[in-house]
Amino acid sequence: MKLIPSKNKIISFFSVLLLFFIWKIISALYNSELILPSPESTLISTIKLILSENFLLIVGITILRGLVGFAFSFILGIGLGILAGINNSFNAFLKPILVTIRSTPVISLILLALIWFKIDMVPIFIAFLTMFPFICTNIIDGIRNVDQELIEMAQFYHVGKRNIIKQVYLPAITPFIFSGASSAMGIGWRAIIIGEVLSQPQFGIGTLMHTAQTYLLVNDVIAWTIIAVIISYLFEIIIRRVEKYIIDWK
Repeated sequence: MKLIPSKNKIISFFSVLLLFFIWKIISALYNSELILPSPESTLISTIKLILSENFLLIVGITILRGLVGFAFSFILGIGLGILAGINNSFNAFLKPILVTIRSTPVISLILLALIWFKIDMVPIFIAFLTMFPFICTNIIDGIRNVDQELIEMAQFYHVGKRNIIKQVYLPAITPFIFSGASSAMGIGWRAIIIGEVLSQPQFGIGTLMHTAQTYLLVNDVIAWTIIAVIISYLFEIIIRRVEKYIIDWK
């Protein structure tokens, strides 16, 4: 059994190598740093950015915006998701709202947020609206998948609704919570950076990407993109580790 993860890691490693190989070939065909720089020069640019004076501040503020947006969407998504899952009337009320938020183009939300909020609040607002539907919908699906016989048995023995939620619903929807959180984080980071690109706060990965694009610093644009991908991947790992820890604890 231990050979399976090792084999998968090796396959993933070769997949990454293939992407870099394709990148190298296309870069060589264009032969222009202004169109697609080589992986080597981009790596050098990435290292320079990491070693730059304000790197930790820039990345830290972007991460902070993401975490604040995620916290609001996570708390509200779980609360409203549980209510909608156990109450059909509230679910009917909430469903059009979720569909509307999920279907509205991100660019429309950003343009409205630029009118409504201060610049620094725009990425947080976009992060919240982007992540909330994923978490809430997953919670609703998780509640709907709970064994109804357990609920009926609990009601038969006059178990209070609060205890039913705590002892039956919450353990059952744990995988759905983490699945929703993982999906929300994946799409949320992209939305945050798009929000930063358009709102141009003083510090943020999106701000630096926009500046690099303005001055045709393609190396820096790709380097910041790589950094953003790494951040998203690290948070994905953290979520999965926490999920494994909780499942093992249970």
